Amino acid sequence: MTSALGDPHVEEEENYFISMTDMMVGVLFIFIILLMVFAANFRQQTQTSEEQIKQLKQAAEVARQVTSRVGELRDRVTSEIRVLNESDEVRTKLLVDIRDALRSKGLNVTIDAESGVVRLGENAINFGLGRAELNATAGQRVDTLAAVLAQVLPNYTSRSDVQAASLETMFIEGHTDAAGNDEDNWPLSTARAVNTFRRLVSKEPMLRTLRNDQGTEILSVAGYSSTRQIKGVADDGQRRIDLRFVMSTNSMERLRDVLRLTERMDEQLQNLRSQLDKVSGN
Repeated sequence: MTSALGDPHVEEEENYFISMTDMMVGVLFIFIILLMVFAANFRQQTQTSEEQIKQLKQAAEVARQVTSRVGELRDRVTSEIRVLNESDEVRTKLLVDIRDALRSKGLNVTIDAESGVVRLGENAINFGLGRAELNATAGQRVDTLAAVLAQVLPNYTSRSDVQAASLETMFIEGHTDAAGNDEDNWPLSTARAVNTFRRLVSKEPMLRTLRNDQGTEILSVAGYSSTRQIKGVADDGQRRIDLRFVMSTNSMERLRDVLRLTERMDEQLQNLRSQLDKVSGN
């Protein structure tokens, strides 16, 4: 057996082994450092991803709420349109009831369902040129109108469970032809409306007892001078009285509800925008 002690080949092998070991240790050390850096980066990316996921989930929840609010708003608007349509139907029935009752008594009037107007032209109530007084014939016809209104209007002044709307106001509107000037025609048209009103309530005092939902009188007067001419109608027909009916549907509170809903939607949209800005890093 030979001893390795002092053998130069053995020393070279040992030095080589030591060098390899040192190199392997160094490589391992570098690998450990790289692994630690990777782990740190991975942890940071994971934390960032989790935060982004959290923000995206929050944004998705806000989007879901906004979608729900949009659906609710659409339903509210659809409901409001339905109520307004039902109100128009009630008003049209009121106009038809008045027209038919007047026709049955020999007074030929026309209605404008879209505008809510019963038009009392020259064949019903007429006025002389530049005059606001009711002549004998016109006075008798206003008396007939008063009786019809006293019969029909009470059916529309209080809302029932099956009635979508009630009568808010009946405007007695006076009109003139285009002759003369506004300085004269404004007071003339108003005087025609006032004189018609006075004759109506003189014949049927109960008309002044009719109240709307706010507790105020239904009958009102207005003068329009020559600002609302009827196309294709001669001057005699322009000197007229119109009855314009306005219905009450309690839509104000529903519109306030819609406004409050849109305000909540705006808050949620602002929240959604903030969440998305965080995710995008803006």
